[in-house]
Amino acid sequence: MPASPGNRYKKNTIAMQLLKIGIFAAAITMIGACSSRTETVAQFDVTKALGYCDGKVKKTLTDLRHGGDTIDYTMMPRNIEGADTIWHCRKATPDEWCAGFWPGVLWMDYELNRNEDTRCQAERFTEALEYLSQRPIFDHDLGFLMLCSYGNGYRLTHNPKFKQVLLASADSLATLFNPAVGTILSWPRNVEMLGGHNTIMDNMINLEMLFWASKNGGSRDLYDIAVKHAETTMNNQFRPDNTCYHVAVYNPTTGEFIKGMTHQGLNDDSMWARGQAWAIYGYTMVYRETQDLRFLNFAQQVTDVYLERLPSDLVPYWDFDAPESASTPRDASAACVVASALLELQEYVEKEKGKHYRDMATQMLASLSSDKYRSADNRSSFLDHSTGHHPAGSEIDASIIYADYYYLEALLRLKKLEEGTPVLAKL
Repeated sequence: MPASPGNRYKKNTIAMQLLKIGIFAAAITMIGACSSRTETVAQFDVTKALGYCDGKVKKTLTDLRHGGDTIDYTMMPRNIEGADTIWHCRKATPDEWCAGFWPGVLWMDYELNRNEDTRCQAERFTEALEYLSQRPIFDHDLGFLMLCSYGNGYRLTHNPKFKQVLLASADSLATLFNPAVGTILSWPRNVEMLGGHNTIMDNMINLEMLFWASKNGGSRDLYDIAVKHAETTMNNQFRPDNTCYHVAVYNPTTGEFIKGMTHQGLNDDSMWARGQAWAIYGYTMVYRETQDLRFLNFAQQVTDVYLERLPSDLVPYWDFDAPESASTPRDASAACVVASALLELQEYVEKEKGKHYRDMATQMLASLSSDKYRSADNRSSFLDHSTGHHPAGSEIDASIIYADYYYLEALLRLKKLEEGTPVLAKL
């Protein structure tokens, strides 16, 4: 039996009252959340966090001496897993893509404290990588290896030898560029396995070395290669929702895009956390170097989809599409990369959005600096709870050196921002 007009009116009135109550409650909740976030941002002590990092750097240098007076400068901190408290180190070989992060940490610690012993150690660890610029390139990771070490070193010392190593490294990286495809080949050793010319999202970070070289005595072609790589990646390696494939595969002869897939993510269609972080950091940097608004708009698009899907503590699960549970590993390293990128990106966008990005970055750093993610006092790392290569069962829920690198970089950027100095010093 149809409801009478009177009953319908009563029901509609009740519904409107409930809706108003719901809206009011939601508004109160939102105000509370915003107030809480603002309070957290205001309370975060970046100077204290940097002091914590400096203490851990000193502890690591002591650990590396193994109770003696000498250090093997070819052995680079990589990870701390399980119940271990000191860094597991790996030889600085061409395939050890993380070898440049520890020298970079030392350079940034020197930037903070101007301690001459730290500078000496940074130089020695950095120089252990010089031979990589003098041999045939292994893969795209030469950018990570050399810019994090020699790049930071040159920025702070202007050592002419460092400049020459960087220029040689940039020329070497450029040899992996395929003009038919329009990208730099990431893994030469995996062409057959993956079915063609492969480009991984991590490669966006390596473009910075090409941009630097083109401004510091290198060929203009290096700039053009970097821009073309960014364009091709933007056009092919992202889904309609602005999430990225970890790997793009192309026909090496025709340049045809064959497929997008994952290597370290949950599946081919998932949003692997650190891959999206590389995209955010990479396109922010590309805009800085080109001033092309296409890249600024795209940097915001890939950023916003990441921010929209974060858990409440702003540290992502290792893959955004992984089942969320207490046992699902987080990836603090992705949070560190994004926090650092946001502190740059906030300078390029309109004021309101810039404040949002800055606040989110500060909140991320506050979360990472909490007891939940900060390493214990007896552990040499800055942070716990990063994930390296989950499908391979490698470095899961571990301390990883690149998390520490980008955490320190983000803290230094925030400190400069608070001091009113340029967030990025000229490299």
